Amino acid sequence: MTDLDPTAPLNATVHLAFAFDIGDEIDLERARELLRGELTRLPRRRRTPQSLTYRPSPIQVPIDPEGFALPGPCQVIRPLRAELTLFDFGAVSLTIPFSVQATPDELLALAGELSNTAPLNDDARKLVLPWFDRLRPAVHDFDVSSLSEEYIIFQLQEQRPDWLERHAAWIAGLVRLEAGPLSAEEVREATRLRMAYTPSDLVVLDWAAGFVADVDCADTLQVIEFANVQLLEFRHIDDRLDDRLEASYRLIRPERNVRRPFSLWPTHGDAVRHVRELEIEATSLFERVDNALKLIGDHYLARVFELSATRFHIREWQQSIRRKLETVGDVYDLLIQQSGHHRTEALEITVIILIAIEIFLAIFRH
Repeated sequence: MTDLDPTAPLNATVHLAFAFDIGDEIDLERARELLRGELTRLPRRRRTPQSLTYRPSPIQVPIDPEGFALPGPCQVIRPLRAELTLFDFGAVSLTIPFSVQATPDELLALAGELSNTAPLNDDARKLVLPWFDRLRPAVHDFDVSSLSEEYIIFQLQEQRPDWLERHAAWIAGLVRLEAGPLSAEEVREATRLRMAYTPSDLVVLDWAAGFVADVDCADTLQVIEFANVQLLEFRHIDDRLDDRLEASYRLIRPERNVRRPFSLWPTHGDAVRHVRELEIEATSLFERVDNALKLIGDHYLARVFELSATRFHIREWQQSIRRKLETVGDVYDLLIQQSGHHRTEALEITVIILIAIEIFLAIFRH
């Protein structure tokens, strides 16, 4: 197989995926009515078990990505379409596939242009905000987070048994979003996380972008998209735990505890309830995100997800959240202990006061 001709145009699809969080929970049935969406099904090849599915199934809504464009001179050869995918745990994913005709050098130049993701995120947020407003009645604790995640996938349908052997530097430039040459060491690192199902296909994932050479790969793309959504949700949960743990720490510091009027002891009733609600809320959201898509039974898709999870450091985020949930549990236990201690003190002082009153009355009567 010869090298890619830098002047020969390739038919490629540039997939842009953006993840947003808009609240604690989305009522999918209500959202389906509001936006006239359809249930999302995991795309299947013949090898994909029927048992693999989302739980519960997200809602998918086609939208018009009017005004959204790729930077650079690449020729878009098909009309644009986009889809919103709504997940019950409050996340929304926007995907926009651009079918382009471009030379290898033009694709590499496009990758360099896409390295500045701020304009893409701004355009994506402007596109989806009107849809979020329409969705508001179906969202519990509606609040559009400032956090977002984006991911770019360059997909080619050309079959080649020697993708990495001959084109590793070019692929590394795409997934690193780097138009200039990379060192041999950087090329090896950029293409380190890779896999193939047949001799002619290839999946290479890096932090900001991925490369997929495959014809029938809708399931692969959707698993990578879901990993991007998981990354956003785990970041969101981690941030909320940080903020609320700081508030909880203030509650357990005696010098900062708030006293109610006419109370000699700090009150912990509100604090205990607040911390307990935080623990339940964060644990519930964490479990729903973690269990939304199970890939047991399809080794290929499970490996695609593990590849994505490794690049996105999802396991590290999970460990961070678990540690903070354990800390929340420790704070709850400490508040319970402090509350019990204050009640004991109050009881002891009340007994002492009653005894003193009895003594005073006895002396007064005599």
